[in-house]
Amino acid sequence: MNQILIRNAILINEDKKTNADILISGETIAGIYPPGQSDAGRDVQVIDATGLWLLPGIIDDHVHFREPGLTHKADIASESAAAAAGGVTSFMEMPNTVPQTVSLNEWDNKNKLAAEKSVINYSFYIGATDSNAGELAMADTARVPGFKLFLGASTGNMLIDNEESLDRIFSMKNLPVACHCEDEQIIRRNMEAYREEYGDDIDPSFHPLIRSREACYASSSSAVARAQRCGTKLHLLHLSTAEETGLLTPGHDPSVKHIIGEVCVHHLWFDDSSYAEKGNLIKWNPPIRKASDREALVRAVNDGRLDIIATDHAPHTLAEKSEPYFRAPSGAPIVQHSLVMMLELCHRGLLTPELVVRKMCHNPATVFSISKRGYIRPGYKADLVLVDPASPWTVSKDNILYKCGWSPLEGTTFRSRVITTIVNGTPVLQQGVLTGRRSAEMLIFER
Repeated sequence: MNQILIRNAILINEDKKTNADILISGETIAGIYPPGQSDAGRDVQVIDATGLWLLPGIIDDHVHFREPGLTHKADIASESAAAAAGGVTSFMEMPNTVPQTVSLNEWDNKNKLAAEKSVINYSFYIGATDSNAGELAMADTARVPGFKLFLGASTGNMLIDNEESLDRIFSMKNLPVACHCEDEQIIRRNMEAYREEYGDDIDPSFHPLIRSREACYASSSSAVARAQRCGTKLHLLHLSTAEETGLLTPGHDPSVKHIIGEVCVHHLWFDDSSYAEKGNLIKWNPPIRKASDREALVRAVNDGRLDIIATDHAPHTLAEKSEPYFRAPSGAPIVQHSLVMMLELCHRGLLTPELVVRKMCHNPATVFSISKRGYIRPGYKADLVLVDPASPWTVSKDNILYKCGWSPLEGTTFRSRVITTIVNGTPVLQQGVLTGRRSAEMLIFER
């Protein structure tokens, strides 16, 4: 059995930072040792990690990889490779592809695609509609991360605003309910008002006023009330306002919570002053908002109200994003850069590396009950990332791996760099270069 010894790493795991050697045997972590005290065999491959941080692989619970049906924007092969280059070793993908993942058959087709193409571990949500409760009831709880509900404008028939349907889905209990919360009526009213005053080609800086904080809070607070009434395990996706953090409970143990809060890296990074330079490139749903919202979200990460940091990675072509505001789609590619973005916030003193690991590795594994991942422990899968915390580099067209070929972070210099990414004991990135090797597995959930 192949063995890898990661020697003299600075291990950041379970709220501690220690020097350690990590022995990998096959797909799993065989042991954690004080430096120089491992019992590796003679033929072990040694990785010298002196001065490097060793983290569990990032688990991103919120991506859009666009396959099937939208592969001119992205596909599973390209985006999983970009994710691996950013230290992400597992992803959970959303259902708004073409066709939508609202049946077990389409869910199964996605898993087959990922088994053939993905560089990293994979899983896929099933989208909820007004009419697919039977499909949801038959979902395999060991292989489906959760149900995805759009409580605001979305594609196809996945917008659910029927009270009876919502109660039925919230009462199912077999899987977590992950909600995109924006009130559709408020958004439409705002959209009509702005279109009437400014026409179709309005400035993107109006985006957070059209998809307003009131629209987000009205929907999020309604979802929380419904979850409390129905006893649902609710996952509030990509929260963007200071007000919404008040719906959540402080504390860093998500296993005792029924309402889980997720924040995305772009809401912790950008604020509305960035629209002047970036325009539609930072048009997300829900929107980038005020600096005071960004600051409130950072505080909520630190006090435990926000449990998970994810990406909502959602590529579009530059041509699509260059359309006038109302025609330009929302979303942007960001999964390759999520870890270094959060480590940059550590350099700025806003977060700590231990907290980043908790929110991007430990908590996703805990919240979704992922089997033997998210921590560096003997017997766990060897999903690992080595980071140089002091190796500056700048995002440019030359180092972007997204199929769409652009990033809203172009020109940004980061002080940390992902060096090596290991998935199930296989190095898929070495010295910053993809190896072409694959050992991806479907995520298993122990529920």
